[in-house]
Amino acid sequence: SMSVYGHTPGETLECMSLAIELKKEESIDPNTGDVVLRVGFKLGGGIDQDPARAPFQYPDNGIYVTYIEPDSPADRSGLRRHDKILRVNGNDFTMVTHDRAVKFIKRDDILNMLVHRWGLPDVR
Repeated sequence: SMSVYGHTPGETLECMSLAIELKKEESIDPNTGDVVLRVGFKLGGGIDQDPARAPFQYPDNGIYVTYIEPDSPADRSGLRRHDKILRVNGNDFTMVTHDRAVKFIKRDDILNMLVHRWGLPDVR
């Protein structure tokens, strides 16, 4: 059996994945006073990034959740730190640059996400 992270792009990826719906919330930007839509998480990774320079040693160039703000939309949606984002609103996240991933996250008010979580079979 092929390991999830020894994955060949374009081939079917079989892994335990979790569907998450994240609804962004309006908040006030403390610097500008503008109303902004908040997600409450930070991304790491991307095919253009050097995994060796990342703060966490992830096994590939996927897009990973590196931070969850407490009591944020991301926190309430069930998203967890170190989740690997596989898809967002139908967009494949397994082969994207960091900037492209950020643009997809910023684009929509509701994020329908598919994530892979380490050790998920033991969790649920």
